[in-house]
Amino acid sequence: MPVPVPRQRAIPAVECGQAPAAPQDRGPSKEQATTGTHPADNPTTRRENPTEKREKTTDRTRDKSTGTSTGPSTAQSTDQRENAPTNLTLLLIEDDPVGSPIVPDLLDQAGKPIRVRTARNLTEAERLLTDDVHCILLDLALSAPAPARSGADGDGDGDEADELAVLRHVLRLAPRHAVLALTSSSDAERGAEAVAVGAQDYLFRDELDGRLLSRAIRYAVERKRSDSAERRLAEGRLRAQENRRLERGLLPTPLLAGSPLRFAARYRPGRSRALLGGDFYDVVRTPDGTVHAMIGDVCGHGPDEAALGVELRIAWRALTLAGLCGDELLGTLQQVLEHERSDDEIFATLCAVDIAPDGRRAGLCLAGHPAPLVSGPGTPARLLPYDNNGPALGLLPGARWPRTQVELGAEWSLMLYTDGLIEGHIGEGRERLGQDGMVELVRRQLSAGLQGEELLRATVNEVRRLNGGELADDVAVVLLDRTA
Repeated sequence: MPVPVPRQRAIPAVECGQAPAAPQDRGPSKEQATTGTHPADNPTTRRENPTEKREKTTDRTRDKSTGTSTGPSTAQSTDQRENAPTNLTLLLIEDDPVGSPIVPDLLDQAGKPIRVRTARNLTEAERLLTDDVHCILLDLALSAPAPARSGADGDGDGDEADELAVLRHVLRLAPRHAVLALTSSSDAERGAEAVAVGAQDYLFRDELDGRLLSRAIRYAVERKRSDSAERRLAEGRLRAQENRRLERGLLPTPLLAGSPLRFAARYRPGRSRALLGGDFYDVVRTPDGTVHAMIGDVCGHGPDEAALGVELRIAWRALTLAGLCGDELLGTLQQVLEHERSDDEIFATLCAVDIAPDGRRAGLCLAGHPAPLVSGPGTPARLLPYDNNGPALGLLPGARWPRTQVELGAEWSLMLYTDGLIEGHIGEGRERLGQDGMVELVRRQLSAGLQGEELLRATVNEVRRLNGGELADDVAVVLLDRTA
């Protein structure tokens, strides 16, 4: 029996990957086998498997004088067309490729041909859905998967649920691809529902032509890109809001109920657009009336360091309220640091002060941290003794941190700070502000009558001005005041 041969049409059916077969009682003619037929469609070259992957580039040209399509005359011209670069690839999913609405002259915005792949069912579509596919044209009349037809998606029964279930299945299969829904002109409501489900647009099967489809593909791809970018932007904003709420919650709330001391703090993370850095501080009052203040700095100022600083602050508060102080407290904090840090090179500096209930004396422990600054009426600002400064936490196993007793007097201001405040540059040179420069700066601010929040704000702003811009490191400053 002769092999069936595709019959040449005025508008070729090559756009859907298959041409209608001729009656079986007719053999191939010489004209059909040699002219106007793609070698892949010629049965004398190979037999066509109806279930195999069908892909081609719609680059046929129309004869301007006759208005009919002309195909390649040699295998070389065919290879050149198939290898021609394309900007867009369309995956057509419908169960009747012979009646496909695709026309052979699909062009993108740059005038380049649009590659078309055809799938008879969702199984074929999943195999053909590679990363280079930009848009999917789905016939809503396609048979739905068995689970969807049985109502597994909970969308009801009947043909309506089946057709929408097919679309939902494709959207789950290709969440990053643009999807065009194909329906009949008498079923516009179905098309609108498809867009509501997630398709970029819908087209009428009986009104489709190459120009309309080409424009719809470009529109769908750009709309999908825009929607994806907008969704990523919205997700980023939500994450940023959540991070900010989380970071605000991690900043401490001083526990000073019943204490005559006044508290103020200033915090500026070195990370761009962050609220929390590697610096940390806290102030609590224990039942015996002692006020404990602490400020610390984890080396580095990334999110990992910020998280570690929060852990150390919470651990310090819990240990302080449990009655630990001085060397015992710092030794326990070092154990926490050693277990929680992500790298053995990470360490933290810390300054801890415990102020006696009468407010006139304080105990000072330094773990590789700059000494606090104290001032009083008629007494210029000065640094507290730092001769007994111990090592930073996490550097030396079994280290000790001696506690130094200091006299504060009846009225004073005590400023605890991190090294971000003193490591800023002065002008355009490499000289840094340092502790001596900071002491002089604070003295000027106190002479101007500033105190509390105003003093801290003016001090940080002046350090930034001297640095010529934003400081690179985290900055934390805590101020405790006692008036007679």
